[in-house]
Amino acid sequence: QLQASGGGLVQAGGSLRLSCAASGFTFDDYAIGWFRQAPGKEREGVSCINFRDGNTYYLGSVKGRFTISSDNAKNTVFLQMNSLKPEDTAVYYCAAATGPALLKLWVRNTADYWGQGTLVTVSS
Repeated sequence: QLQASGGGLVQAGGSLRLSCAASGFTFDDYAIGWFRQAPGKEREGVSCINFRDGNTYYLGSVKGRFTISSDNAKNTVFLQMNSLKPEDTAVYYCAAATGPALLKLWVRNTADYWGQGTLVTVSS
């Protein structure tokens, strides 16, 4: 299971940190990703970390502003979001996939597990 938290209302230029706590599995063979879906838009991948090799991936529009990280001891993945913009407003979901993790998560936008969404609202 995945439990996402940390969303809220923030002004443009502000920061939020999302957390995704996993239970029932360890990260070793998984990729964990953050997705978002804004009203009227399709879900898109925001960031992903592949625990097999430690590589991270970002949507172009968030590069340099968002950082994905993990606390393996706590089985938790974080998404630090800085310099937030109104266009970042969306429901954010975390997801986990294994074998082939990256292909599922980052290419096909599918997952073995989905967390519930957490709403991020950025006011202008």
